[in-house]
Amino acid sequence: MVSCQAKANCWLYYKVMRANEIKERLREEIVRSGMTKAEIAKKVGVSPEMITQYCTTGKLPRLDTFAALCEALDVSANYILGLKDI
Repeated sequence: MVSCQAKANCWLYYKVMRANEIKERLREEIVRSGMTKAEIAKKVGVSPEMITQYCTTGKLPRLDTFAALCEALDVSANYILGLKDI
């Protein structure tokens, strides 16, 4: 089992090294979902503006928000992080 610290280190790596790839995959999955950013934001518990920031600025969500976003989009975190293809 992977420790919380190992998960946090992995998350930090991806925040720094792969932000553009993550941003692009999030954007693609939001379009694929057919939901509006407002609908996704409501499911995740953030503002629609935050969803826009995740898709345009490379600002990445906190880990708990990221997990909720993946759940709302029905996509694996591994895919968004580039650890595996769909």
